[in-house]
Amino acid sequence: MTRNLETSLDTSKLACFRIPIMKTAVASRRSLLVLSLILASLITFTVFQNSTKIWTSFKFPISLQLWNVTRESSCPKAQLNPAVSPANMEPRVKEIIGKLNQMIPPRPFTHMTTTTSAKHSRAVILNPQDSYCKGDQLDILLEMRDHLGHRKEYGGDFLRARMSSPALKAGASGKVTDFNNGTYLVSFTLFWEGQVSLSVMLIHPSEGVSALWRARNQGYDRVIFTGQFLSGTTKVYSDCALAFNSSAELCQYLDAQDQEAFYCVKPPHIPCAALTHMYSKNKDVSYLSKQERSLFERSNVGVEILEKFKPINVSKCKEEIVPVKEKCKPGTRLTIPSGHVWQNTWNPVSCSLAQVNMKDCLRGKFIYLIGDSTIRQWMEYFKSSIDTLKPVDLHEFGKLKHQLAVDLDRNINIQWQKHSYPLIGSLVYSVKEMENMARVIDRTGGEKNTFIVISLGQHFRPFPINVFIRRALNIHKAVQRLLLRSPDTVVIIKTENTREMHSDVERFGNFHGYIQYLVIKDIFEDLHVGIIDAWDITVAYGTNDVHPPQYVVGNEINIFLNYIC
Repeated sequence: MTRNLETSLDTSKLACFRIPIMKTAVASRRSLLVLSLILASLITFTVFQNSTKIWTSFKFPISLQLWNVTRESSCPKAQLNPAVSPANMEPRVKEIIGKLNQMIPPRPFTHMTTTTSAKHSRAVILNPQDSYCKGDQLDILLEMRDHLGHRKEYGGDFLRARMSSPALKAGASGKVTDFNNGTYLVSFTLFWEGQVSLSVMLIHPSEGVSALWRARNQGYDRVIFTGQFLSGTTKVYSDCALAFNSSAELCQYLDAQDQEAFYCVKPPHIPCAALTHMYSKNKDVSYLSKQERSLFERSNVGVEILEKFKPINVSKCKEEIVPVKEKCKPGTRLTIPSGHVWQNTWNPVSCSLAQVNMKDCLRGKFIYLIGDSTIRQWMEYFKSSIDTLKPVDLHEFGKLKHQLAVDLDRNINIQWQKHSYPLIGSLVYSVKEMENMARVIDRTGGEKNTFIVISLGQHFRPFPINVFIRRALNIHKAVQRLLLRSPDTVVIIKTENTREMHSDVERFGNFHGYIQYLVIKDIFEDLHVGIIDAWDITVAYGTNDVHPPQYVVGNEINIFLNYIC
């Protein structure tokens, strides 16, 4: 892949800056100039001191365009190499991709009839009973078959197991064990009493999973980005991307520390630094064959395997001994499933949650929410739930603008900031203060009352997995550095959640999200951070929405409040 990059201005070589030297013949004029400079310096210093105090009181991380921008220069030009990961990261990237390739081997197929069929597959409850006891484990053995009724000899199907009692507003995910021979064990923990419905859906057959994985890693062009450059009062538009296979002159927007870059085709006679806004749209492109695409037609996605299963009855068979569980806190081990929903309230398996008074909990705290629109939902929830929390106008526009809200009496400071490219949005958004998430973390001083919540994933689904892995590893390193210099700072990772099941599967499908969910858990398992398992939570609630309902967001936030108070 060719990247023809515009050359960079070496800011360390000051010889390129030509400073005109004023010649004066009259000594009095020189003295007057010196006095004027001294007076101007005193005024500037005073204003700067006061403005610094004002912004420090908000603790708002003002971005000074930390992305390095290549631009035209009168200096001699030197060719930049394409952005690559730092050498010490490459083995880890390859290790993770290697694990994923092992998990998702190629499964070519010649005809639809040889792919996994939910209708023809067989399911049997192991040790069936007329009634079950609360707390029991119910196991189902699946034997997968193709559309001709032939038994499958390999695994890799993308399944989703869930138990629910709609009348009780109760739900939980099930644990799926793949034996890699066409059979699966699905285990449900019976968390509550009552009539319980069981579901195992075939989201995609293994052949579809293999096709999606291959297609995902083939191209960067499923989404077209358009950059808006400003030339005086004229707006000029140009194509932008994570990677270009083009001979055109390019602007490179590079994070020098992590070597992550974004590119735009350079508009003629306009400097690269004039990029101000961005928007995107989906491109009509597919890396799937016509036969493969048939696997992702609506009728073939999310097909129920247990269609003929009747609800089971769960009773309280004996006096229940409620185990004493410690309060949820960062570092709590996640289980599968990680909890269950009862009366629309999330109940973790390995720790206990209390209902926390939000105002009291957040008193004196600085909350940094960094990521996509699913964590922006937290910001909206806080603003609607705390009547004393007042938004601060930062003079930006659009849904992706930075947001800041404060309660001056309680010294509460909450802010949301979008993550950097790739950021998908059909509405125009500003990139003037676009900033790599790792840099935001690096310039955070941190203290015992500072809390950072990170969420990313949805905007990475259309791109090769290496983009997401590198971003996650760079954020991991930044969190490591933060915890070394400020061990009292609490960092929370909110995993991505499920979304609509049937729309645009190749670009945004839940299989891509599930892989990223596994990657995030693997990368951050060695750090003392809190994990909010939004994937398992949204499976349990049965929401298939990129932006979960308010009651789900409220339960995510309740976990967060228990982590910090």
